[in-house]
Amino acid sequence: MKRIIEWLPVSVDRRLKVLAWVYLAAQIFLVGTGGLVRLTSSGLGCPTWPKCTADSLVNTPEMGIHGVIEFGNRLLGVVLGLVAIAAFVAVLRMRRSRPDLFRLTLLAGLGIPAQAVIGGISVLTQLNPYVVGLHFVISVGLVGLCTAFVYRLYTAQGPRERVVPLWFLIVTHLTTVVVAITIAVGILTTGSGPHAGDADAPRNGLDSEFLQHVHSWPAYLTVALTLVLVIGAVSLRLPVRRWVLLLLAVELAQTAVGLIQANLGLPAVLVGIHMVLACILASVMTAVVLNLKQPASALTPPTTRSTSETLAR
Repeated sequence: MKRIIEWLPVSVDRRLKVLAWVYLAAQIFLVGTGGLVRLTSSGLGCPTWPKCTADSLVNTPEMGIHGVIEFGNRLLGVVLGLVAIAAFVAVLRMRRSRPDLFRLTLLAGLGIPAQAVIGGISVLTQLNPYVVGLHFVISVGLVGLCTAFVYRLYTAQGPRERVVPLWFLIVTHLTTVVVAITIAVGILTTGSGPHAGDADAPRNGLDSEFLQHVHSWPAYLTVALTLVLVIGAVSLRLPVRRWVLLLLAVELAQTAVGLIQANLGLPAVLVGIHMVLACILASVMTAVVLNLKQPASALTPPTTRSTSETLAR
Protein backbone atom coordinates (compact mmCIF):
# COMPACT_ATOMS: atom_id res chain seq x y z
CA MET A 1 0.00 0.00 0.00
CA LYS A 2 2.85 2.36 0.87
CA ARG A 3 4.44 1.76 -2.52
CA ILE A 4 1.18 2.62 -4.26
CA ILE A 5 0.87 5.87 -2.30
CA GLU A 6 4.45 6.79 -3.12
CA TRP A 7 3.80 6.09 -6.79
CA LEU A 8 0.97 8.66 -6.91
CA PRO A 9 1.91 12.03 -8.42
CA VAL A 10 2.85 14.92 -6.14
CA SER A 11 2.72 17.36 -9.06
CA VAL A 12 1.13 17.45 -12.49
CA ASP A 13 2.95 15.02 -14.75
CA ARG A 14 2.39 13.24 -18.05
CA ARG A 15 0.52 10.34 -16.42
CA LEU A 16 -2.06 12.69 -14.98
CA LYS A 17 -2.53 14.56 -18.26
CA VAL A 18 -3.04 11.33 -20.21
CA LEU A 19 -5.55 10.12 -17.61
CA ALA A 20 -7.46 13.42 -17.82
CA TRP A 21 -7.74 13.23 -21.60
CA VAL A 22 -8.90 9.60 -21.37
CA TYR A 23 -11.47 10.68 -18.76
CA LEU A 24 -12.88 13.40 -21.03
CA ALA A 25 -12.90 11.16 -24.11
CA ALA A 26 -14.63 8.38 -22.15
CA GLN A 27 -17.37 10.76 -20.98
CA ILE A 28 -18.13 11.78 -24.57
CA PHE A 29 -17.80 8.21 -25.87
CA LEU A 30 -20.34 6.99 -23.30
CA VAL A 31 -22.82 9.57 -24.62
CA GLY A 32 -22.28 8.06 -28.07
CA THR A 33 -22.96 4.52 -26.84
CA GLY A 34 -25.96 5.78 -24.89
CA GLY A 35 -27.24 7.26 -28.12
CA LEU A 36 -26.70 3.90 -29.81
CA VAL A 37 -28.87 2.27 -27.14
CA ARG A 38 -31.64 4.73 -27.79
CA LEU A 39 -31.39 4.83 -31.58
CA THR A 40 -31.44 1.04 -31.95
CA SER A 41 -34.53 0.75 -29.68
CA SER A 42 -32.40 -1.08 -27.11
CA GLY A 43 -33.36 1.12 -24.17
CA LEU A 44 -35.17 -1.76 -22.51
CA GLY A 45 -32.74 -4.41 -23.74
CA CYS A 46 -32.13 -4.95 -20.03
CA PRO A 47 -35.66 -4.53 -18.65
CA THR A 48 -34.61 -4.22 -15.00
CA TRP A 49 -32.00 -2.42 -12.93
CA PRO A 50 -29.42 -2.84 -11.45
CA LYS A 51 -29.55 -6.38 -12.86
CA CYS A 52 -30.08 -6.95 -16.56
CA THR A 53 -32.95 -9.35 -15.83
CA ALA A 54 -34.63 -10.40 -12.62
CA ASP A 55 -32.38 -13.47 -12.46
CA SER A 56 -29.21 -12.36 -14.27
CA LEU A 57 -26.71 -9.55 -13.76
CA VAL A 58 -25.68 -9.81 -17.44
CA ASN A 59 -27.64 -10.11 -20.65
CA THR A 60 -28.74 -13.55 -21.83
CA PRO A 61 -28.71 -15.01 -25.38
CA GLU A 62 -32.51 -14.88 -25.46
CA MET A 63 -32.37 -11.08 -25.21
CA GLY A 64 -30.68 -10.79 -28.61
CA ILE A 65 -28.80 -7.79 -29.91
CA HIS A 66 -30.81 -5.30 -27.84
CA GLY A 67 -29.63 -6.96 -24.65
CA VAL A 68 -26.03 -6.89 -25.89
CA ILE A 69 -26.20 -3.18 -26.72
CA GLU A 70 -27.88 -2.13 -23.47
CA PHE A 71 -25.64 -4.28 -21.24
CA GLY A 72 -22.59 -3.14 -23.20
CA ASN A 73 -23.48 0.47 -22.42
CA ARG A 74 -23.86 -0.38 -18.74
CA LEU A 75 -20.49 -2.11 -18.80
CA LEU A 76 -18.86 0.96 -20.34
CA GLY A 77 -20.41 2.98 -17.53
CA VAL A 78 -18.55 0.75 -15.07
CA VAL A 79 -15.32 1.34 -17.00
CA LEU A 80 -15.91 5.09 -16.83
CA GLY A 81 -16.45 4.73 -13.08
CA LEU A 82 -13.06 3.05 -12.77
CA VAL A 83 -11.45 5.90 -14.73
CA ALA A 84 -13.15 8.38 -12.39
CA ILE A 85 -11.78 6.56 -9.35
CA ALA A 86 -8.30 6.47 -10.91
CA ALA A 87 -8.44 10.24 -11.55
CA PHE A 88 -9.56 10.95 -7.99
CA VAL A 89 -6.90 8.74 -6.45
CA ALA A 90 -4.23 10.22 -8.74
CA VAL A 91 -4.68 13.70 -7.25
CA LEU A 92 -5.00 12.65 -3.60
CA ARG A 93 -1.40 13.54 -2.73
CA MET A 94 -1.95 16.94 -4.36
CA ARG A 95 -5.14 17.82 -2.49
CA ARG A 96 -3.42 20.58 -0.49
CA SER A 97 -1.22 22.00 -3.25
CA ARG A 98 -3.92 21.68 -5.95
CA PRO A 99 -7.33 21.70 -4.24
CA ASP A 100 -8.91 22.68 -7.58
CA LEU A 101 -7.97 19.31 -9.08
CA PHE A 102 -9.23 17.49 -6.00
CA ARG A 103 -12.62 19.25 -6.14
CA LEU A 104 -13.06 18.66 -9.87
CA THR A 105 -12.32 14.93 -9.69
CA LEU A 106 -14.56 14.59 -6.63
CA LEU A 107 -17.53 16.30 -8.30
CA ALA A 108 -17.07 14.42 -11.58
CA GLY A 109 -16.66 11.16 -9.68
CA LEU A 110 -19.87 11.69 -7.73
CA GLY A 111 -21.64 12.28 -11.02
CA ILE A 112 -20.96 8.70 -12.16
CA PRO A 113 -23.11 6.92 -9.54
CA ALA A 114 -25.71 9.67 -9.94
CA GLN A 115 -25.84 8.84 -13.64
CA ALA A 116 -26.18 5.15 -12.87
CA VAL A 117 -29.16 5.83 -10.60
CA ILE A 118 -30.84 8.13 -13.13
CA GLY A 119 -30.23 5.53 -15.85
CA GLY A 120 -31.86 2.93 -13.62
CA ILE A 121 -34.85 5.19 -13.00
CA SER A 122 -35.23 5.71 -16.75
CA VAL A 123 -35.45 1.93 -17.22
CA LEU A 124 -37.87 1.49 -14.32
CA THR A 125 -40.09 4.28 -15.72
CA GLN A 126 -40.07 2.64 -19.18
CA LEU A 127 -37.82 5.37 -20.63
CA ASN A 128 -39.75 8.40 -19.49
CA PRO A 129 -38.48 11.15 -21.87
CA TYR A 130 -37.91 13.67 -19.08
CA VAL A 131 -35.82 11.22 -17.05
CA VAL A 132 -33.86 10.29 -20.17
CA GLY A 133 -33.39 14.00 -20.87
CA LEU A 134 -32.06 14.54 -17.34
CA HIS A 135 -29.63 11.69 -17.99
CA PHE A 136 -28.25 13.64 -20.96
CA VAL A 137 -28.11 16.92 -19.02
CA ILE A 138 -25.94 15.29 -16.34
CA SER A 139 -23.70 13.88 -19.08
CA VAL A 140 -23.18 17.37 -20.50
CA GLY A 141 -22.33 18.65 -17.02
CA LEU A 142 -19.79 15.87 -16.50
CA VAL A 143 -18.19 16.66 -19.85
CA GLY A 144 -17.82 20.26 -18.68
CA LEU A 145 -16.19 19.15 -15.41
CA CYS A 146 -13.75 16.86 -17.23
CA THR A 147 -12.89 19.69 -19.63
CA ALA A 148 -12.13 21.93 -16.66
CA PHE A 149 -9.97 19.16 -15.18
CA VAL A 150 -7.91 18.93 -18.36
CA TYR A 151 -7.59 22.71 -18.54
CA ARG A 152 -6.44 23.04 -14.94
CA LEU A 153 -3.67 20.51 -15.49
CA TYR A 154 -2.12 22.86 -18.05
CA THR A 155 -2.40 26.04 -15.96
CA ALA A 156 -0.74 27.19 -12.77
CA GLN A 157 -2.53 27.47 -9.47
CA GLY A 158 -3.20 30.90 -7.97
CA PRO A 159 -5.06 34.16 -8.70
CA ARG A 160 -6.34 34.64 -12.23
CA GLU A 161 -6.81 37.83 -14.22
CA ARG A 162 -9.06 38.64 -17.15
CA VAL A 163 -7.22 38.76 -20.49
CA VAL A 164 -10.12 39.90 -22.67
CA PRO A 165 -12.13 43.16 -22.84
CA LEU A 166 -15.23 43.38 -20.67
CA TRP A 167 -17.55 43.34 -23.69
CA PHE A 168 -15.93 40.12 -24.90
CA LEU A 169 -16.46 38.49 -21.51
CA ILE A 170 -20.14 39.51 -21.50
CA VAL A 171 -20.76 38.21 -25.03
CA THR A 172 -19.00 34.94 -24.15
CA HIS A 173 -21.21 34.35 -21.11
CA LEU A 174 -24.28 35.27 -23.15
CA THR A 175 -23.20 32.70 -25.74
CA THR A 176 -22.84 30.11 -22.98
CA VAL A 177 -26.42 30.73 -21.87
CA VAL A 178 -27.71 30.43 -25.44
CA VAL A 179 -25.74 27.18 -25.93
CA ALA A 180 -27.38 25.79 -22.78
CA ILE A 181 -30.82 26.80 -24.08
CA THR A 182 -30.06 25.20 -27.46
CA ILE A 183 -29.10 21.91 -25.81
CA ALA A 184 -32.14 21.99 -23.51
CA VAL A 185 -34.58 22.59 -26.39
CA GLY A 186 -32.77 19.88 -28.35
CA ILE A 187 -33.45 17.43 -25.51
CA LEU A 188 -37.15 18.33 -25.56
CA THR A 189 -37.20 17.95 -29.34
CA THR A 190 -35.63 14.49 -29.15
CA GLY A 191 -38.10 13.55 -26.42
CA SER A 192 -40.96 14.30 -28.80
CA GLY A 193 -39.46 12.55 -31.83
CA PRO A 194 -39.37 8.98 -33.12
CA HIS A 195 -36.24 7.74 -31.33
CA ALA A 196 -37.69 6.80 -27.97
CA GLY A 197 -35.37 3.91 -27.17
CA ASP A 198 -38.19 1.36 -27.38
CA ALA A 199 -41.29 0.92 -29.50
CA ASP A 200 -43.56 1.22 -26.45
CA ALA A 201 -41.66 4.02 -24.69
CA PRO A 202 -43.73 7.16 -23.95
CA ARG A 203 -43.11 10.50 -25.69
CA ASN A 204 -43.43 13.92 -24.06
CA GLY A 205 -46.45 14.80 -26.22
CA LEU A 206 -44.99 18.03 -27.61
CA ASP A 207 -45.17 19.00 -31.28
CA SER A 208 -41.94 17.62 -32.73
CA GLU A 209 -42.05 19.63 -35.96
CA PHE A 210 -42.65 22.90 -34.13
CA LEU A 211 -39.88 22.12 -31.63
CA GLN A 212 -37.43 21.57 -34.47
CA HIS A 213 -38.01 25.18 -35.53
CA VAL A 214 -37.77 26.43 -31.93
CA HIS A 215 -34.53 24.46 -31.51
CA SER A 216 -33.03 26.18 -34.55
CA TRP A 217 -33.58 29.72 -33.21
CA PRO A 218 -31.07 29.63 -30.32
CA ALA A 219 -28.77 27.52 -32.50
CA TYR A 220 -28.55 30.26 -35.13
CA LEU A 221 -28.17 32.88 -32.41
CA THR A 222 -25.27 30.88 -31.00
CA VAL A 223 -23.52 30.96 -34.37
CA ALA A 224 -24.13 34.72 -34.70
CA LEU A 225 -22.73 35.44 -31.24
CA THR A 226 -19.74 33.20 -31.92
CA LEU A 227 -19.01 35.12 -35.12
CA VAL A 228 -18.84 38.29 -33.00
CA LEU A 229 -16.38 36.54 -30.69
CA VAL A 230 -14.28 35.31 -33.61
CA ILE A 231 -14.05 38.77 -35.19
CA GLY A 232 -13.17 40.34 -31.86
CA ALA A 233 -10.63 37.68 -30.85
CA VAL A 234 -8.86 37.64 -34.21
CA SER A 235 -8.77 41.43 -34.69
CA LEU A 236 -7.54 42.02 -31.13
CA ARG A 237 -5.27 38.94 -31.18
CA LEU A 238 -6.72 37.68 -27.91
CA PRO A 239 -5.23 34.52 -26.35
CA VAL A 240 -8.64 32.85 -26.61
CA ARG A 241 -8.88 33.17 -30.40
CA ARG A 242 -7.96 29.55 -31.16
CA TRP A 243 -10.74 28.32 -28.91
CA VAL A 244 -13.42 30.57 -30.40
CA LEU A 245 -12.41 29.45 -33.89
CA LEU A 246 -12.77 25.83 -32.76
CA LEU A 247 -16.13 26.71 -31.20
CA LEU A 248 -17.34 28.14 -34.51
CA ALA A 249 -16.15 25.04 -36.39
CA VAL A 250 -18.08 22.73 -34.02
CA GLU A 251 -21.20 24.89 -34.30
CA LEU A 252 -21.10 24.87 -38.09
CA ALA A 253 -20.70 21.09 -38.09
CA GLN A 254 -23.56 20.75 -35.61
CA THR A 255 -25.78 23.08 -37.67
CA ALA A 256 -25.04 21.16 -40.87
CA VAL A 257 -25.86 17.82 -39.25
CA GLY A 258 -29.03 19.27 -37.74
CA LEU A 259 -30.27 20.61 -41.08
CA ILE A 260 -29.45 17.39 -42.94
CA GLN A 261 -31.12 15.14 -40.36
CA ALA A 262 -34.24 17.32 -40.32
CA ASN A 263 -34.53 17.13 -44.11
CA LEU A 264 -33.87 13.38 -44.24
CA GLY A 265 -36.44 12.43 -41.62
CA LEU A 266 -34.09 12.07 -38.61
CA PRO A 267 -31.94 9.08 -39.61
CA ALA A 268 -30.53 7.37 -36.52
CA VAL A 269 -26.86 7.77 -37.48
CA LEU A 270 -27.14 11.54 -37.86
CA VAL A 271 -29.13 11.89 -34.64
CA GLY A 272 -26.35 10.02 -32.84
CA ILE A 273 -23.68 12.28 -34.35
CA HIS A 274 -25.78 15.30 -33.35
CA MET A 275 -25.81 14.08 -29.72
CA VAL A 276 -22.05 13.59 -29.60
CA LEU A 277 -21.45 16.99 -31.20
CA ALA A 278 -23.64 18.58 -28.52
CA CYS A 279 -21.25 17.26 -25.86
CA ILE A 280 -18.22 18.42 -27.85
CA LEU A 281 -19.87 21.83 -28.19
CA ALA A 282 -20.35 21.98 -24.41
CA SER A 283 -16.72 20.99 -23.90
CA VAL A 284 -15.33 23.65 -26.24
CA MET A 285 -17.67 26.29 -24.83
CA THR A 286 -16.33 25.44 -21.37
CA ALA A 287 -12.77 25.81 -22.66
CA VAL A 288 -13.57 29.24 -24.12
CA VAL A 289 -14.96 30.45 -20.79
CA LEU A 290 -11.97 29.10 -18.86
CA ASN A 291 -9.54 30.86 -21.19
CA LEU A 292 -11.08 34.28 -20.52
CA LYS A 293 -8.72 34.44 -17.56
CA GLN A 294 -5.14 33.37 -17.08
CA PRO A 295 -3.00 32.88 -13.96
CA ALA A 296 -1.68 36.23 -12.75
CA SER A 297 1.79 34.72 -12.46
CA ALA A 298 1.86 34.09 -16.21
CA LEU A 299 0.93 37.71 -16.96
CA THR A 300 3.27 39.49 -14.53
CA PRO A 301 6.69 40.26 -16.05
CA PRO A 302 9.66 39.09 -14.01
CA THR A 303 10.72 41.73 -11.50
CA THR A 304 14.24 42.91 -11.11
CA ARG A 305 16.06 41.85 -7.97
CA SER A 306 16.22 44.37 -5.16
CA THR A 307 19.50 46.05 -4.23
CA SER A 308 19.70 44.13 -0.96
CA GLU A 309 19.20 40.81 -2.75
CA THR A 310 21.91 41.72 -5.24
CA LEU A 311 24.34 42.68 -2.48
CA ALA A 312 23.57 39.50 -0.60
CA ARG A 313 24.78 37.55 -3.59
